[in-house]
Amino acid sequence: MNKELQLILSKAEHVYSDETLMKKINSGRKLKIKLGADPSRPDLHLGHTVVLRALKHFQNMGHEVIFVIGDFTAMIGDPSGKSKTRPALTFEETRRSGASYFSQVTKILDPHKTKVVYNSEWLSKMNFNDVLKLASKYTVARILERDDFNKRFKSNTPIGIHEFLYPLMQGYDSVALQADIEIGGTDQVFNLLVGRELQKDYGQEPQDVLTFPLLVGLDGKNKMSKSLDNYIGLTDSPEVMYEKAMQIPDNVLIDYFILTTDFPKNKIEEIMKGDIVEAHKTYAKEIIRMYHGEEFIEAAERRYRTIANGGIPKNISIFELTKKDLASGILVTDLLVKSELVSSKSEGRRLIEQRGISLNGQKLEDVNKILLSEDFVDGELIVQKGKNKFKKIIIK
Repeated sequence: MNKELQLILSKAEHVYSDETLMKKINSGRKLKIKLGADPSRPDLHLGHTVVLRALKHFQNMGHEVIFVIGDFTAMIGDPSGKSKTRPALTFEETRRSGASYFSQVTKILDPHKTKVVYNSEWLSKMNFNDVLKLASKYTVARILERDDFNKRFKSNTPIGIHEFLYPLMQGYDSVALQADIEIGGTDQVFNLLVGRELQKDYGQEPQDVLTFPLLVGLDGKNKMSKSLDNYIGLTDSPEVMYEKAMQIPDNVLIDYFILTTDFPKNKIEEIMKGDIVEAHKTYAKEIIRMYHGEEFIEAAERRYRTIANGGIPKNISIFELTKKDLASGILVTDLLVKSELVSSKSEGRRLIEQRGISLNGQKLEDVNKILLSEDFVDGELIVQKGKNKFKKIIIK
């Protein structure tokens, strides 16, 4: 078996189906490999790289990768795993978000071998008769086989008719593109198999489907997600990547090695048998090497050592306050929100109560503290959130 294919299959959770997949691979023809993406959250993280790296292996085998930006389907919002109807995005919002994808995915994919398409190209042209024809392909009973729909139906939680159309629309993408293979996460199995069935209905050879495990986030519980702030982003700086890699729970570190690197199995086993801190460091260096370059590792490691030893690193981001802002003082929780260290005053209060905020190296305990100009040393104040997030506040 081709080495690239071995790497793909070693990480895949399920293949639908092995026999036809191998038949296509051995046919010698250039295959169309499809991956769909919801542009409602355009910032990619290591969880996304599990499937992106599989696409890269297919590219190395000479096949065509088609990256589908679901700008039209995002106006519904993928209901997969959701307990309620998602708010719809406007067409303009989905296009703005989708525009940032290409620069991120090409950190992994070859830009010259990657075709990016928007599913509005065909879905927006369908008339009502086309939609009715598409809807007739599936029964309500079959749609309710999907776990999240089934749970919402049984709990009397509202389900919009438009949500039932989502898997059909995603499946129709495969018809429009005549995809040979589609890949995705295990949470997308139902949608991916709908595409396979619809291709049969439209007289096409059904696509084979490969699903991949969902990467657990830094909290060790939920899948990696920006909304849960448990992610390592592809656009994170080398320093942030290193620090976050050191936060990966010990019990899931092996999954990070297996799913997001190409280290051979025997090397991963050897690394995990050794000191766990050194294993984290090895992983941190590898992802920096992959997404930034070897030359960025030393500085990131040095910064981490400084923080681990209780010091304040150099080159931290700066937020400016005017003298007018401090004329009558500023509530510390307001400053935390203004400087974007927290998303809300309630989060700021909670962190202060948990002793998670420091000012110039001193733990802050008063949630009602008013900061005055005399709190700034030489016009500067270092605010620290947790162990590794810093912001230098200066008076302009």
